[in-house]
Order: sequence, then C-alpha cells, then structure tokens
Amino acid sequence: MEPSTHTLPDGRRIAYRMVAGKGPTIVFLPGYMSDMSGSKAAALAEWAQGSGRACLLLDYSGCGLSDGAFADGTLSRWRDEVVALATAVTNGPLVLVGSSMGGWLMLLVALAMPDRVAGLVGIAPAPDFTQWGFDQGEQAQLTAGQVLYRPNLYGHPPTPTYPGFWQDGQANRLLDGPIALDCPVRLLHGQADEVVPPDISMRLADRLGSDDVQLTLVKGGDHRLSSPTQIDLLLRIVAALIA
Repeated sequence: MEPSTHTLPDGRRIAYRMVAGKGPTIVFLPGYMSDMSGSKAAALAEWAQGSGRACLLLDYSGCGLSDGAFADGTLSRWRDEVVALATAVTNGPLVLVGSSMGGWLMLLVALAMPDRVAGLVGIAPAPDFTQWGFDQGEQAQLTAGQVLYRPNLYGHPPTPTYPGFWQDGQANRLLDGPIALDCPVRLLHGQADEVVPPDISMRLADRLGSDDVQLTLVKGGDHRLSSPTQIDLLLRIVAALIA
C-alpha cells in the first residue's frame, strides 16, 4: 500500500495507509517512537486485506513519514491527529488497536469520540507510564525542563523523553479513577514484559466501565509480543472481537 497524507488545518501532513473493506474499521495506534511500518501493524493490514476488512494505519506527527519534530509530540497532540484523520477518512464504527503507549492513546481517542468506537484491543497497554515508569529523580529532571535519555532495551540509540510530553502525560492520567468507556475491551500482555508490568493491564481492566473486558496473559511473552505465534494470537483476538 502506498502511503497517503491528510493535511491538518495548521498544515501538518499526517501519513497513513488505508485498506478498503467492510467495517468496523480497525485503527492501529503504534507505541512510543514507533510507526506504521512495524510488524504488528503490517500483520493487521495484511490480515484485513485478506479478510475484506477496513484497516487504517498511521504515523503520528514527528514519527515515520509524517511531518513535524518528535520533540513536539504529546499524547494530546497525537490524540487530536488520530481523531481528525479517522473523521476524515473513515465512516462508521471503529475498533482501536493500541500497542504500548498506543494503548494509552486508544483510551484517550475513545473518550474523545465514544459514539464511533465499538471496541478496543490493547497490546501491553501503558496508560499513565509518565507516572509509574519514571523514578523521582527522573521526574524531577523532567519537571525542571530537561530532556531525559534512557538506554534502549533493543539496541537502538538512547530513548528521549521530552518535558512537554511528560507534562502532557501527567495531565492525561487515567488509572486514578473510573474510565467511562463501556465498549468491549480485549487486553493482551506478556507475563515477562520488561517494560510495562502486567499489573498495569489488570489495573486498567478494573478501572474500565465496560462489563465486557478480557485480559489474556502470554507466558514468557516480552513487551514486543511480536513472535509469529503472538501475532497470530493478536489477529485471532481482533477477528473474534469484530466478528
């Protein structure tokens, strides 16, 4: 699929790929510093194409093929981009599939457009990670306006966290109270996740207003959940939810 672009009112161009098909439209939301070229996004798009299902992939501003600087990115900014893009290029119900930070973002998008969102699938979702994911010293550094660099577990250059992103994340925390979403929710989490503790998915399940929430734990699964069998499990969960 060749990428297309959607231009926002301020001129930002958001890159996306759209698979035509019947609804609900699956919308994949990547994790932090990730984009629509990842293995889970590609697998979802391939499955959708083979199943005649609609699927939307996108890059947040500052990521992948989209305009902008990553340093300017925040959850609120990216939430608004997802809402604007989904409104412009899709019709009918949506099923949001969010990976890691994308699992936090899917909640914010669903809260922003509850009439459109028919279901959620979180892959190692990481709501509120600006709180539980940083120690007091790191939070003090970010509060002081300093960029924080941390080692990347997967051999890439150090991962930056910018003060603006952290502050916006703190303002969008959800796990301290009820989350007013009543659509079906499926959560998938590796028991050996070295980035997001599985307990976060359990807390999220407890906070969601929906009575239809299921959590699947993968023995030995790490944060990426990107092995062929784990991706196959994700596809089966998505297929069952939208059937």
